[in-house]
Amino acid sequence: MWFFDALMSGFRSSTDPGRLQLLRIVYGTVLAGRFALSFGQGGWTRFAPGALSLRLAKQRFGPRRGRLLAVVYRPALIFRTAAAVALAAGLVPRLSLLLVVAGAAMELLYLKSPSAVRFTLLTGACLMAAGDLGHGLRIEHHPSIANTWAQALVVLVTTDLYWNSAVQKCRSRQFRTGLFLAQWMHAYTQLKDRLTYRHQHAIPGFVDRHTGNLSARDIRLWRLVAVTVIVAEFALPVVLLIPQTTPYAITAGIGMHAAFTCLKPRQLLTFSGLTVGTYVAFIG
Repeated sequence: MWFFDALMSGFRSSTDPGRLQLLRIVYGTVLAGRFALSFGQGGWTRFAPGALSLRLAKQRFGPRRGRLLAVVYRPALIFRTAAAVALAAGLVPRLSLLLVVAGAAMELLYLKSPSAVRFTLLTGACLMAAGDLGHGLRIEHHPSIANTWAQALVVLVTTDLYWNSAVQKCRSRQFRTGLFLAQWMHAYTQLKDRLTYRHQHAIPGFVDRHTGNLSARDIRLWRLVAVTVIVAEFALPVVLLIPQTTPYAITAGIGMHAAFTCLKPRQLLTFSGLTVGTYVAFIG
């Protein structure tokens, strides 16, 4: 496997630079979508005069820094979206990547659960370590050591993401037993018609109709789902690295993340899009 060859050679073995060039395009595209969506559902009016978000920012950072954040917030939304489009298109990729990462880091100042932002920043940092990000939409395929170190970093970051998530789920008895998923689905079926934004979930109707109760059957079903997810998160990084099983792992990973994204499409767009995008780095 190329990954272990890279480790043994001190990351001096050749890999295909086109893998991270493709990841750069995916990264820019996903972030452009995320940044564009941030204009909606109150995102553009965040930190407006009199808004609760502005008051919280002043309490957290002080009046002066809170006002400064409010001043730069809207221009930053515009600039980072343009930078993400430029990154996907391969226009001045390193400068565009730097601006995109800075724009994503801004969300750490006001999001309550910025785990997706942290993964975004780590993936962006890995791309910054690449020696050949390419230009435009052209992807070059020739042996090179320019991206070996960066590609290995992407593999490590994605593996840590999956294994850490699996460990956390294993430690949660409520998740392992399926009770958490059963309770979440039951609450969703009861409250879906009262949600402020009706399209923030994309759960198929037959799922909430047949699994939206808290019966013993439903809990057993969700227990099976929970165990399957834990096993998949442990196994995916390994089987992605094995050439013979890579296509099957990619298919399984896409299916798993598609199911995740149905729960919260807007919130999980970045996580699912970037995680699936990093699969290209597992291919030598």
